[in-house]
Amino acid sequence: MSSSLIRRCTPAACVTAILLFFCTAPPLLAQGGEPQFFAIRGAKIVPVSGPPIENATVVISRGIITAIGKDVAIPPEAWVIDGKGLIVYPGLIDSFTDVGIPAATPPAGEPVGPRRPQELARGPQDRPNSTPWRSAADEVSLSDKRIESWRAAGFTTVVSVPKGGFFPGQAAVLDLGGERAGDLVVKSPVAIPLSLQTSGGFGSGFPDSLMGVLAYVHQVWLDTDWSIKAQAAYEKNPRGVERPRYDRTEAALADALEDHALVLIPANNSVQLRRALELVERWHVNGVLYGGQMAYEVAPEIAAKKLSVLVNLKWPEAEKDADPDDKPSLRTLQFRDRAPSSPGALAKNGVKFAFYSGGITAPKDMLKATKKSVDAGLSPDAALRALTLSPAEIFGVADRLGSVENGKIANLVVADGDLFEEKTKIKMVFVDGRKYEPHESEKPKDPPKGDLTGKWKLSYTTPEGPEESVADLTMEKDGTISGSTSSKRGTANIISGYLSGDKFSFTINTPLDQGPSDVVFTGTFDGTSLKGSIAVMGLSIDFTGVKPGTVSSTTLTHGGAQ
Repeated sequence: MSSSLIRRCTPAACVTAILLFFCTAPPLLAQGGEPQFFAIRGAKIVPVSGPPIENATVVISRGIITAIGKDVAIPPEAWVIDGKGLIVYPGLIDSFTDVGIPAATPPAGEPVGPRRPQELARGPQDRPNSTPWRSAADEVSLSDKRIESWRAAGFTTVVSVPKGGFFPGQAAVLDLGGERAGDLVVKSPVAIPLSLQTSGGFGSGFPDSLMGVLAYVHQVWLDTDWSIKAQAAYEKNPRGVERPRYDRTEAALADALEDHALVLIPANNSVQLRRALELVERWHVNGVLYGGQMAYEVAPEIAAKKLSVLVNLKWPEAEKDADPDDKPSLRTLQFRDRAPSSPGALAKNGVKFAFYSGGITAPKDMLKATKKSVDAGLSPDAALRALTLSPAEIFGVADRLGSVENGKIANLVVADGDLFEEKTKIKMVFVDGRKYEPHESEKPKDPPKGDLTGKWKLSYTTPEGPEESVADLTMEKDGTISGSTSSKRGTANIISGYLSGDKFSFTINTPLDQGPSDVVFTGTFDGTSLKGSIAVMGLSIDFTGVKPGTVSSTTLTHGGAQ
Protein backbone atom coordinates (compact mmCIF):
# COMPACT_ATOMS: atom_id res chain seq x y z
CA MET A 1 0.00 0.00 0.00
CA SER A 2 1.40 3.43 -0.87
CA SER A 3 2.24 5.89 1.91
CA SER A 4 -0.22 8.41 0.50
CA LEU A 5 -3.01 5.88 0.82
CA ILE A 6 -2.04 4.98 4.37
CA ARG A 7 -2.20 8.65 5.35
CA ARG A 8 -5.82 8.79 4.21
CA CYS A 9 -7.02 6.57 7.06
CA THR A 10 -5.92 5.29 10.41
CA PRO A 11 -4.16 1.89 10.46
CA ALA A 12 -7.18 0.32 12.15
CA ALA A 13 -9.53 1.69 9.49
CA CYS A 14 -7.28 0.43 6.71
CA VAL A 15 -7.18 -3.03 8.24
CA THR A 16 -10.95 -3.06 8.62
CA ALA A 17 -11.50 -2.00 5.03
CA ILE A 18 -9.13 -4.58 3.60
CA LEU A 19 -9.76 -7.64 5.73
CA LEU A 20 -13.47 -7.95 6.47
CA PHE A 21 -14.67 -10.31 3.74
CA PHE A 22 -18.43 -10.65 4.28
CA CYS A 23 -21.16 -10.33 1.62
CA THR A 24 -23.72 -7.55 1.96
CA ALA A 25 -25.63 -5.16 -0.29
CA PRO A 26 -27.83 -2.08 -0.13
CA PRO A 27 -31.61 -2.43 0.25
CA LEU A 28 -33.29 -4.00 -2.77
CA LEU A 29 -36.46 -2.54 -4.21
CA ALA A 30 -38.73 -3.74 -6.99
CA GLN A 31 -37.93 -2.17 -10.34
CA GLY A 32 -40.05 0.03 -12.56
CA GLY A 33 -42.26 1.55 -9.89
CA GLU A 34 -44.73 -0.25 -7.68
CA PRO A 35 -47.82 -1.32 -9.66
CA GLN A 36 -50.14 -3.48 -7.57
CA PHE A 37 -51.83 -5.36 -10.42
CA PHE A 38 -50.24 -7.56 -13.10
CA ALA A 39 -51.51 -9.98 -15.71
CA ILE A 40 -49.20 -12.37 -17.55
CA ARG A 41 -51.22 -13.29 -20.63
CA GLY A 42 -50.80 -16.14 -23.12
CA ALA A 43 -48.09 -18.05 -21.22
CA LYS A 44 -47.68 -21.68 -20.29
CA ILE A 45 -48.38 -21.98 -16.56
CA VAL A 46 -46.86 -24.80 -14.51
CA PRO A 47 -48.78 -24.78 -11.20
CA VAL A 48 -46.92 -27.86 -9.78
CA SER A 49 -50.06 -28.67 -7.79
CA GLY A 50 -51.77 -29.60 -11.05
CA PRO A 51 -51.11 -30.17 -14.76
CA PRO A 52 -49.60 -27.38 -16.92
CA ILE A 53 -52.00 -24.96 -18.59
CA GLU A 54 -51.17 -23.81 -22.11
CA ASN A 55 -51.90 -20.30 -23.42
CA ALA A 56 -53.22 -19.14 -20.06
CA THR A 57 -53.25 -16.00 -17.96
CA VAL A 58 -52.32 -15.44 -14.33
CA VAL A 59 -53.53 -12.32 -12.53
CA ILE A 60 -51.71 -10.77 -9.57
CA SER A 61 -53.56 -8.32 -7.32
CA ARG A 62 -51.85 -6.63 -4.37
CA GLY A 63 -49.28 -9.40 -4.01
CA ILE A 64 -51.75 -12.29 -4.28
CA ILE A 65 -52.62 -14.61 -7.18
CA THR A 66 -56.28 -13.92 -7.89
CA ALA A 67 -57.00 -15.68 -11.18
CA ILE A 68 -55.52 -18.42 -13.39
CA GLY A 69 -56.90 -19.84 -16.62
CA LYS A 70 -57.44 -19.45 -20.34
CA ASP A 71 -60.33 -17.00 -20.20
CA VAL A 72 -59.93 -14.97 -17.04
CA ALA A 73 -60.93 -11.34 -16.64
CA ILE A 74 -58.00 -8.93 -16.52
CA PRO A 75 -58.49 -5.90 -14.25
CA PRO A 76 -58.37 -2.67 -16.26
CA GLU A 77 -55.65 -1.29 -13.97
CA ALA A 78 -53.36 -4.32 -14.48
CA TRP A 79 -49.95 -4.08 -16.11
CA VAL A 80 -50.35 -6.66 -18.91
CA ILE A 81 -47.26 -8.72 -19.80
CA ASP A 82 -47.18 -10.65 -23.07
CA GLY A 83 -46.45 -14.24 -22.06
CA LYS A 84 -46.13 -15.72 -25.53
CA GLY A 85 -43.21 -18.17 -25.54
CA LEU A 86 -42.81 -17.88 -21.76
CA ILE A 87 -43.36 -20.36 -18.93
CA VAL A 88 -44.61 -19.33 -15.49
CA TYR A 89 -43.41 -21.42 -12.53
CA PRO A 90 -43.87 -21.06 -8.79
CA GLY A 91 -40.97 -19.25 -7.14
CA LEU A 92 -38.16 -21.65 -6.21
CA ILE A 93 -37.34 -22.39 -2.57
CA ASP A 94 -33.89 -23.05 -1.10
CA SER A 95 -34.90 -25.18 1.88
CA PHE A 96 -31.84 -24.73 4.14
CA THR A 97 -29.39 -21.82 3.93
CA ASP A 98 -28.21 -18.66 5.68
CA VAL A 99 -29.07 -16.35 2.77
CA GLY A 100 -30.46 -13.11 4.15
CA ILE A 101 -28.37 -13.29 7.33
CA PRO A 102 -25.07 -11.44 6.91
CA ALA A 103 -22.13 -12.79 8.87
CA ALA A 104 -21.45 -10.81 12.02
CA THR A 105 -18.28 -8.77 12.01
CA PRO A 106 -16.08 -10.08 14.85
CA PRO A 107 -13.80 -7.79 16.84
CA ALA A 108 -10.23 -7.77 15.53
CA GLY A 109 -8.35 -10.90 16.46
CA GLU A 110 -11.39 -12.84 17.68
CA PRO A 111 -12.71 -16.01 15.99
CA VAL A 112 -16.11 -16.23 14.39
CA GLY A 113 -18.59 -18.21 16.49
CA PRO A 114 -20.95 -18.10 19.46
CA ARG A 115 -18.22 -18.79 22.06
CA ARG A 116 -14.84 -17.20 22.77
CA PRO A 117 -11.82 -19.24 23.85
CA GLN A 118 -11.97 -17.90 27.40
CA GLU A 119 -15.53 -19.22 27.71
CA LEU A 120 -14.33 -22.84 27.73
CA ALA A 121 -17.19 -25.16 28.70
CA ARG A 122 -16.51 -27.82 31.30
CA GLY A 123 -19.89 -29.53 31.29
CA PRO A 124 -23.42 -29.52 29.84
CA GLN A 125 -24.61 -26.97 32.40
CA ASP A 126 -22.44 -24.36 30.67
CA ARG A 127 -24.51 -24.80 27.47
CA PRO A 128 -21.50 -24.73 25.11
CA ASN A 129 -22.04 -23.61 21.52
CA SER A 130 -25.79 -23.24 21.99
CA THR A 131 -27.68 -20.12 20.88
CA PRO A 132 -31.23 -21.35 20.08
CA TRP A 133 -32.63 -17.93 21.02
CA ARG A 134 -31.09 -16.46 17.87
CA SER A 135 -33.72 -16.05 15.17
CA ALA A 136 -33.34 -15.70 11.44
CA ALA A 137 -36.44 -13.47 11.52
CA ASP A 138 -34.62 -11.07 13.85
CA GLU A 139 -31.26 -11.13 12.06
CA VAL A 140 -32.42 -10.94 8.43
CA SER A 141 -30.99 -7.96 6.57
CA LEU A 142 -31.47 -6.53 3.11
CA SER A 143 -27.74 -5.79 3.16
CA ASP A 144 -27.00 -9.43 2.23
CA LYS A 145 -26.20 -9.21 -1.47
CA ARG A 146 -26.97 -12.90 -1.92
CA ILE A 147 -30.65 -11.97 -1.77
CA GLU A 148 -30.31 -10.40 -5.21
CA SER A 149 -28.22 -13.22 -6.71
CA TRP A 150 -30.52 -15.97 -5.39
CA ARG A 151 -33.56 -14.12 -6.66
CA ALA A 152 -31.97 -13.58 -10.08
CA ALA A 153 -31.59 -17.37 -10.30
CA GLY A 154 -35.34 -17.85 -9.68
CA PHE A 155 -35.33 -18.36 -5.90
CA THR A 156 -38.06 -16.27 -4.31
CA THR A 157 -37.98 -17.95 -0.91
CA VAL A 158 -35.44 -19.44 1.48
CA VAL A 159 -35.54 -21.28 4.78
CA SER A 160 -32.76 -19.44 6.52
CA VAL A 161 -30.98 -19.95 9.83
CA PRO A 162 -28.01 -18.40 11.66
CA LYS A 163 -24.74 -20.35 11.67
CA GLY A 164 -22.52 -21.58 14.49
CA GLY A 165 -22.70 -24.14 17.28
CA PHE A 166 -24.75 -27.23 18.08
CA PHE A 167 -27.99 -25.21 18.39
CA PRO A 168 -27.22 -22.22 16.10
CA GLY A 169 -30.67 -20.64 16.15
CA GLN A 170 -34.21 -20.79 14.82
CA ALA A 171 -34.99 -20.99 11.11
CA ALA A 172 -37.51 -18.75 9.37
CA VAL A 173 -39.16 -18.82 5.96
CA LEU A 174 -38.10 -15.65 4.15
CA ASP A 175 -39.26 -14.13 0.88
CA LEU A 176 -36.42 -12.47 -1.04
CA GLY A 177 -37.90 -9.06 -1.67
CA GLY A 178 -39.18 -6.04 0.20
CA GLU A 179 -38.38 -2.54 1.40
CA ARG A 180 -37.68 -3.44 5.05
CA ALA A 181 -36.16 -6.48 6.70
CA GLY A 182 -39.50 -7.37 8.30
CA ASP A 183 -41.10 -7.57 4.83
CA LEU A 184 -39.10 -10.73 4.14
CA VAL A 185 -40.43 -12.83 7.04
CA VAL A 186 -43.17 -15.26 6.00
CA LYS A 187 -43.17 -17.55 9.05
CA SER A 188 -41.01 -17.92 12.16
CA PRO A 189 -39.89 -20.14 13.72
CA VAL A 190 -40.21 -23.15 11.44
CA ALA A 191 -37.25 -25.29 12.51
CA ILE A 192 -34.48 -25.84 15.05
CA PRO A 193 -31.39 -26.99 13.14
CA LEU A 194 -28.77 -29.10 14.89
CA SER A 195 -25.09 -29.47 14.13
CA LEU A 196 -23.20 -32.47 15.49
CA GLN A 197 -19.75 -31.15 14.64
CA THR A 198 -17.37 -31.26 17.57
CA SER A 199 -16.02 -28.01 18.96
CA GLY A 200 -12.39 -29.02 18.43
CA GLY A 201 -9.76 -31.62 19.19
CA PHE A 202 -8.89 -33.34 22.42
CA GLY A 203 -8.60 -30.93 25.31
CA SER A 204 -10.52 -28.14 23.58
CA GLY A 205 -13.37 -28.34 26.05
CA PHE A 206 -16.66 -30.16 26.52
CA PRO A 207 -17.80 -31.75 24.29
CA ASP A 208 -14.79 -32.69 22.19
CA SER A 209 -16.07 -35.92 20.55
CA LEU A 210 -19.10 -37.06 18.60
CA MET A 211 -20.21 -39.17 21.55
CA GLY A 212 -19.92 -36.12 23.77
CA VAL A 213 -21.95 -33.96 21.37
CA LEU A 214 -24.72 -36.57 21.12
CA ALA A 215 -24.81 -36.93 24.90
CA TYR A 216 -24.91 -33.15 25.32
CA VAL A 217 -27.76 -32.69 22.82
CA HIS A 218 -29.70 -35.54 24.43
CA GLN A 219 -29.27 -33.89 27.84
CA VAL A 220 -30.52 -30.58 26.46
CA TRP A 221 -33.71 -32.24 25.25
CA LEU A 222 -34.21 -33.94 28.64
CA ASP A 223 -33.60 -30.64 30.46
CA THR A 224 -36.00 -28.80 28.16
CA ASP A 225 -38.72 -31.39 28.72
CA TRP A 226 -38.20 -31.18 32.51
CA SER A 227 -38.24 -27.39 32.35
CA ILE A 228 -41.54 -27.33 30.45
CA LYS A 229 -43.20 -29.63 32.98
CA ALA A 230 -41.68 -27.93 36.02
CA GLN A 231 -42.70 -24.47 34.84
CA ALA A 232 -46.26 -25.64 34.11
CA ALA A 233 -46.55 -27.18 37.58
CA TYR A 234 -45.15 -24.07 39.23
CA GLU A 235 -47.50 -21.74 37.36
CA LYS A 236 -50.42 -23.90 38.43
CA ASN A 237 -49.47 -23.81 42.15
CA PRO A 238 -46.45 -21.63 43.08
CA ARG A 239 -47.14 -21.39 46.83
CA GLY A 240 -44.60 -23.18 48.95
CA VAL A 241 -42.69 -24.48 45.92
CA GLU A 242 -39.15 -23.53 44.95
CA ARG A 243 -39.36 -21.71 41.66
CA PRO A 244 -37.70 -23.41 38.64
CA ARG A 245 -34.49 -21.76 37.54
CA TYR A 246 -34.45 -19.93 34.22
CA ASP A 247 -32.24 -21.31 31.45
CA ARG A 248 -32.13 -19.31 28.22
CA THR A 249 -31.45 -22.36 26.04
CA GLU A 250 -34.30 -24.38 27.54
CA ALA A 251 -36.71 -21.44 27.35
CA ALA A 252 -35.93 -20.75 23.68
CA LEU A 253 -36.26 -24.42 22.71
CA ALA A 254 -39.48 -24.80 24.69
CA ASP A 255 -41.04 -21.80 22.93
CA ALA A 256 -39.98 -23.06 19.48
CA LEU A 257 -41.29 -26.57 20.13
CA GLU A 258 -44.57 -25.10 21.34
CA ASP A 259 -44.77 -23.36 17.96
CA HIS A 260 -44.36 -26.82 16.32
CA ALA A 261 -40.89 -26.10 14.96
CA LEU A 262 -39.21 -29.04 13.24
CA VAL A 263 -35.85 -30.35 14.46
CA LEU A 264 -33.35 -30.63 11.58
CA ILE A 265 -30.82 -33.43 12.12
CA PRO A 266 -27.65 -33.75 9.99
CA ALA A 267 -27.27 -37.12 8.26
CA ASN A 268 -25.50 -37.62 4.93
CA ASN A 269 -24.02 -41.12 4.69
CA SER A 270 -25.80 -44.37 5.49
CA VAL A 271 -24.37 -44.64 9.02
CA GLN A 272 -25.47 -41.09 9.86
CA LEU A 273 -28.89 -41.61 8.29
CA ARG A 274 -29.58 -44.76 10.29
CA ARG A 275 -28.31 -43.09 13.45
CA ALA A 276 -30.58 -40.09 12.82
CA LEU A 277 -33.60 -42.39 12.49
CA GLU A 278 -32.85 -43.70 15.98
CA LEU A 279 -32.18 -40.22 17.38
CA VAL A 280 -35.59 -38.94 16.28
CA GLU A 281 -37.25 -41.68 18.33
CA ARG A 282 -34.90 -41.34 21.29
CA TRP A 283 -35.30 -37.56 21.46
CA HIS A 284 -39.08 -37.62 20.82
CA VAL A 285 -38.91 -34.74 18.37
CA ASN A 286 -40.60 -33.95 15.07
CA GLY A 287 -37.47 -34.57 13.03
CA VAL A 288 -36.39 -33.88 9.47
CA LEU A 289 -33.06 -35.17 8.12
CA TYR A 290 -30.72 -32.96 6.13
CA GLY A 291 -27.84 -34.06 3.91
CA GLY A 292 -29.35 -37.24 2.52
CA GLN A 293 -26.83 -37.88 -0.23
CA MET A 294 -26.48 -41.60 0.54
CA ALA A 295 -30.22 -42.14 0.76
CA TYR A 296 -29.92 -44.58 -2.16
CA GLU A 297 -28.90 -47.14 0.49
CA VAL A 298 -31.41 -46.19 3.19
CA ALA A 299 -34.55 -44.89 1.41
CA PRO A 300 -36.86 -47.80 2.43
CA GLU A 301 -35.87 -47.36 6.10
CA ILE A 302 -36.53 -43.62 5.95
CA ALA A 303 -39.91 -44.31 4.35
CA ALA A 304 -40.80 -46.75 7.14
CA LYS A 305 -40.22 -43.99 9.72
CA LYS A 306 -42.27 -41.51 7.62
CA LEU A 307 -39.64 -38.79 7.86
CA SER A 308 -38.86 -36.04 5.36
CA VAL A 309 -35.39 -35.31 3.97
CA LEU A 310 -33.65 -32.13 2.84
CA VAL A 311 -31.16 -33.16 0.15
CA ASN A 312 -27.89 -31.26 -0.24
CA LEU A 313 -27.37 -30.35 -3.91
CA LYS A 314 -23.61 -29.93 -3.51
CA TRP A 315 -22.88 -33.41 -4.83
CA PRO A 316 -19.67 -35.08 -3.63
CA GLU A 317 -16.72 -34.71 -5.97
CA ALA A 318 -12.97 -34.97 -5.96
CA GLU A 319 -11.10 -32.24 -4.11
CA LYS A 320 -9.85 -29.46 -6.34
CA ASP A 321 -6.10 -29.75 -6.81
CA ALA A 322 -6.14 -33.11 -5.02
CA ASP A 323 -2.91 -35.10 -4.88
CA PRO A 324 -3.01 -37.35 -7.98
CA ASP A 325 -1.27 -40.09 -5.98
CA ASP A 326 -4.02 -40.06 -3.35
CA LYS A 327 -6.33 -42.70 -4.79
CA PRO A 328 -9.92 -42.65 -3.46
CA SER A 329 -11.49 -45.87 -2.21
CA LEU A 330 -14.05 -47.77 -4.23
CA ARG A 331 -16.66 -46.76 -1.65
CA THR A 332 -15.84 -43.08 -2.19
CA LEU A 333 -16.01 -43.42 -5.97
CA GLN A 334 -19.35 -45.19 -5.68
CA PHE A 335 -20.67 -42.39 -3.44
CA ARG A 336 -19.66 -39.71 -5.94
CA ASP A 337 -21.31 -41.63 -8.73
CA ARG A 338 -24.55 -42.59 -6.98
CA ALA A 339 -25.29 -39.57 -4.78
CA PRO A 340 -27.41 -37.80 -7.47
CA SER A 341 -29.60 -40.93 -7.61
CA SER A 342 -30.69 -40.49 -3.97
CA PRO A 343 -33.62 -38.15 -4.78
CA GLY A 344 -34.92 -40.75 -7.24
CA ALA A 345 -34.65 -43.45 -4.57
CA LEU A 346 -36.52 -41.29 -2.07
CA ALA A 347 -39.26 -40.55 -4.61
CA LYS A 348 -39.59 -44.23 -5.49
CA ASN A 349 -40.13 -45.06 -1.80
CA GLY A 350 -42.64 -42.28 -1.23
CA VAL A 351 -40.38 -40.11 0.96
CA LYS A 352 -41.10 -36.39 0.88
CA PHE A 353 -37.91 -34.47 0.13
CA ALA A 354 -36.73 -30.99 -0.80
CA PHE A 355 -33.48 -29.56 -2.15
CA TYR A 356 -31.11 -27.08 -0.53
CA SER A 357 -27.96 -25.31 -1.67
CA GLY A 358 -25.50 -26.74 0.85
CA GLY A 359 -22.02 -25.65 -0.20
CA ILE A 360 -23.16 -24.18 -3.54
CA THR A 361 -22.18 -20.49 -3.74
CA ALA A 362 -23.60 -19.69 -7.21
CA PRO A 363 -27.39 -20.25 -7.06
CA LYS A 364 -27.67 -21.00 -10.78
CA ASP A 365 -25.61 -24.13 -10.04
CA MET A 366 -28.51 -25.46 -7.97
CA LEU A 367 -30.52 -26.00 -11.14
CA LYS A 368 -27.55 -27.72 -12.78
CA ALA A 369 -27.20 -29.98 -9.75
CA THR A 370 -30.93 -30.72 -9.82
CA LYS A 371 -30.58 -31.70 -13.48
CA LYS A 372 -28.00 -34.31 -12.40
CA SER A 373 -30.63 -35.95 -10.22
CA VAL A 374 -33.01 -35.96 -13.21
CA ASP A 375 -30.31 -37.59 -15.34
CA ALA A 376 -29.90 -40.15 -12.53
CA GLY A 377 -33.56 -41.19 -12.63
CA LEU A 378 -35.66 -38.54 -10.87
CA SER A 379 -38.64 -37.33 -12.91
CA PRO A 380 -38.54 -33.65 -13.94
CA ASP A 381 -41.90 -33.09 -12.22
CA ALA A 382 -40.57 -34.49 -8.94
CA ALA A 383 -37.42 -32.38 -9.27
CA LEU A 384 -39.47 -29.20 -9.72
CA ARG A 385 -41.68 -30.18 -6.79
CA ALA A 386 -38.59 -30.59 -4.58
CA LEU A 387 -37.76 -26.93 -5.27
CA THR A 388 -41.28 -25.59 -4.79
CA LEU A 389 -44.27 -27.33 -3.20
CA SER A 390 -42.48 -30.04 -1.20
CA PRO A 391 -40.37 -27.64 0.91
CA ALA A 392 -43.47 -25.51 1.45
CA GLU A 393 -45.28 -28.60 2.76
CA ILE A 394 -42.38 -29.72 4.95
CA PHE A 395 -42.11 -26.31 6.64
CA GLY A 396 -45.85 -25.73 6.98
CA VAL A 397 -46.34 -22.91 4.49
CA ALA A 398 -47.98 -24.78 1.59
CA ASP A 399 -51.17 -22.84 2.28
CA ARG A 400 -49.42 -19.71 1.00
CA LEU A 401 -46.36 -20.78 -1.05
CA GLY A 402 -45.03 -23.46 -3.38
CA SER A 403 -47.51 -23.53 -6.26
CA VAL A 404 -49.37 -21.27 -8.67
CA GLU A 405 -52.86 -21.26 -7.16
CA ASN A 406 -55.59 -18.74 -6.43
CA GLY A 407 -55.12 -17.04 -3.08
CA LYS A 408 -51.45 -17.84 -2.67
CA ILE A 409 -48.64 -15.32 -2.43
CA ALA A 410 -47.57 -14.16 -5.90
CA ASN A 411 -44.07 -15.66 -5.94
CA LEU A 412 -43.44 -16.53 -9.58
CA VAL A 413 -40.59 -17.24 -11.97
CA VAL A 414 -41.08 -16.39 -15.64
CA ALA A 415 -38.62 -18.09 -17.99
CA ASP A 416 -38.24 -18.54 -21.74
CA GLY A 417 -37.96 -22.34 -21.49
CA ASP A 418 -37.63 -25.37 -19.25
CA LEU A 419 -35.95 -24.37 -15.98
CA PHE A 420 -33.57 -27.30 -16.10
CA GLU A 421 -32.26 -26.56 -19.59
CA GLU A 422 -28.92 -24.77 -19.56
CA LYS A 423 -29.87 -22.24 -22.24
CA THR A 424 -33.07 -21.15 -20.47
CA LYS A 425 -33.07 -17.56 -19.25
CA ILE A 426 -35.14 -16.17 -16.42
CA LYS A 427 -36.89 -13.10 -17.76
CA MET A 428 -38.53 -11.84 -14.57
CA VAL A 429 -39.30 -12.83 -11.00
CA PHE A 430 -42.22 -11.83 -8.78
CA VAL A 431 -41.82 -11.77 -5.01
CA ASP A 432 -44.93 -10.91 -3.01
CA GLY A 433 -46.32 -9.50 -6.25
CA ARG A 434 -43.35 -7.19 -6.85
CA LYS A 435 -41.70 -7.53 -10.24
CA TYR A 436 -37.92 -7.89 -10.53
CA GLU A 437 -35.86 -8.30 -13.69
CA PRO A 438 -32.51 -10.05 -13.27
CA HIS A 439 -29.47 -8.06 -14.35
CA GLU A 440 -26.94 -9.74 -16.59
CA SER A 441 -23.50 -10.01 -15.01
CA GLU A 442 -20.55 -8.51 -16.80
CA LYS A 443 -19.21 -11.03 -19.31
CA PRO A 444 -15.59 -11.61 -20.39
CA LYS A 445 -14.66 -9.77 -23.59
CA ASP A 446 -12.00 -12.28 -24.68
CA PRO A 447 -11.77 -16.07 -24.35
CA PRO A 448 -10.07 -17.02 -21.06
CA LYS A 449 -6.42 -18.07 -21.21
CA GLY A 450 -6.40 -20.96 -18.77
CA ASP A 451 -8.65 -22.06 -15.92
CA LEU A 452 -8.80 -20.41 -12.49
CA THR A 453 -10.75 -23.28 -10.92
CA GLY A 454 -9.20 -24.36 -7.64
CA LYS A 455 -8.11 -23.05 -4.27
CA TRP A 456 -5.72 -20.10 -4.27
CA LYS A 457 -3.73 -18.78 -1.33
CA LEU A 458 -3.77 -14.99 -1.51
CA SER A 459 -0.95 -13.14 0.24
CA TYR A 460 -0.76 -9.40 0.96
CA THR A 461 0.64 -6.99 3.52
CA THR A 462 -1.45 -4.69 5.70
CA PRO A 463 -0.34 -2.09 8.26
CA GLU A 464 -0.46 -4.91 10.81
CA GLY A 465 1.84 -7.15 8.77
CA PRO A 466 1.53 -10.09 6.34
CA GLU A 467 -1.93 -11.63 5.94
CA GLU A 468 -3.43 -14.51 3.97
CA SER A 469 -6.82 -15.61 2.71
CA VAL A 470 -8.04 -18.41 0.46
CA ALA A 471 -10.05 -17.93 -2.73
CA ASP A 472 -11.97 -21.08 -3.70
CA LEU A 473 -12.80 -20.43 -7.36
CA THR A 474 -14.92 -22.18 -9.96
CA MET A 475 -14.69 -21.01 -13.58
CA GLU A 476 -17.14 -21.71 -16.40
CA LYS A 477 -15.99 -22.32 -19.96
CA ASP A 478 -16.83 -18.71 -20.90
CA GLY A 479 -14.60 -17.38 -18.10
CA THR A 480 -17.33 -16.57 -15.55
CA ILE A 481 -16.02 -16.97 -12.00
CA SER A 482 -17.95 -17.97 -8.86
CA GLY A 483 -16.87 -19.22 -5.46
CA SER A 484 -15.88 -17.72 -2.15
CA THR A 485 -13.05 -16.15 -0.17
CA SER A 486 -12.20 -17.07 3.39
CA SER A 487 -9.78 -16.08 6.11
CA LYS A 488 -9.58 -16.26 9.88
CA ARG A 489 -12.10 -13.42 9.89
CA GLY A 490 -14.85 -15.17 7.94
CA THR A 491 -16.13 -16.26 4.54
CA ALA A 492 -17.75 -14.30 1.70
CA ASN A 493 -19.31 -15.43 -1.56
CA ILE A 494 -18.12 -13.96 -4.84
CA ILE A 495 -20.96 -11.89 -6.28
CA SER A 496 -19.45 -11.47 -9.77
CA GLY A 497 -16.23 -12.34 -11.56
CA TYR A 498 -14.57 -13.37 -14.80
CA LEU A 499 -11.31 -14.18 -16.57
CA SER A 500 -10.93 -12.37 -19.88
CA GLY A 501 -7.75 -13.31 -21.72
CA ASP A 502 -5.17 -13.27 -18.93
CA LYS A 503 -6.96 -10.58 -16.90
CA PHE A 504 -9.26 -11.46 -14.03
CA SER A 505 -11.65 -9.63 -11.74
CA PHE A 506 -13.91 -10.82 -8.95
CA THR A 507 -15.93 -8.94 -6.36
CA ILE A 508 -17.15 -9.61 -2.85
CA ASN A 509 -19.04 -7.18 -0.60
CA THR A 510 -18.21 -6.26 2.99
CA PRO A 511 -20.03 -4.33 5.72
CA LEU A 512 -17.82 -1.51 6.98
CA ASP A 513 -18.56 1.20 9.51
CA GLN A 514 -19.46 3.49 6.63
CA GLY A 515 -21.88 0.93 5.15
CA PRO A 516 -21.67 -2.00 2.70
CA SER A 517 -18.74 -1.68 0.30
CA ASP A 518 -17.53 -3.76 -2.62
CA VAL A 519 -14.08 -5.33 -2.42
CA VAL A 520 -12.66 -5.89 -5.91
CA PHE A 521 -9.77 -8.20 -6.75
CA THR A 522 -8.19 -7.52 -10.17
CA GLY A 523 -5.01 -8.62 -11.85
CA THR A 524 -3.39 -11.02 -14.29
CA PHE A 525 -3.12 -14.80 -14.46
CA ASP A 526 0.01 -16.37 -15.96
CA GLY A 527 -1.24 -19.94 -15.86
CA THR A 528 0.21 -20.82 -12.47
CA SER A 529 -0.09 -17.70 -10.29
CA LEU A 530 -2.11 -14.55 -9.70
CA LYS A 531 -0.81 -11.02 -9.35
CA GLY A 532 -2.91 -7.94 -8.80
CA SER A 533 -4.51 -5.53 -6.35
CA ILE A 534 -7.39 -5.33 -3.90
CA ALA A 535 -9.52 -2.19 -4.14
CA VAL A 536 -11.94 -1.02 -1.42
CA MET A 537 -13.14 2.47 -0.46
CA GLY A 538 -10.50 4.15 -2.61
CA LEU A 539 -7.68 2.10 -1.10
CA SER A 540 -5.44 -0.30 -3.00
CA ILE A 541 -3.13 -3.06 -1.82
CA ASP A 542 -1.04 -5.47 -3.88
CA PHE A 543 -1.53 -9.21 -3.56
CA THR A 544 -0.21 -12.42 -5.06
CA GLY A 545 -1.87 -15.79 -5.33
CA VAL A 546 -0.60 -19.33 -5.66
CA LYS A 547 -2.16 -22.72 -5.24
CA PRO A 548 -1.23 -24.25 -1.86
CA GLY A 549 1.98 -26.23 -2.08
CA THR A 550 3.41 -24.19 -4.95
CA VAL A 551 5.77 -21.22 -5.09
CA SER A 552 5.69 -18.59 -7.83
CA SER A 553 8.12 -15.91 -8.88
CA THR A 554 5.49 -13.24 -8.16
CA THR A 555 5.05 -14.53 -4.62
CA LEU A 556 8.79 -14.28 -4.01
CA THR A 557 9.00 -10.85 -5.64
CA HIS A 558 6.26 -9.36 -3.47
CA GLY A 559 7.30 -11.05 -0.26
CA GLY A 560 4.11 -13.07 0.27
CA ALA A 561 3.98 -15.72 2.94
CA GLN A 562 5.24 -19.09 1.77
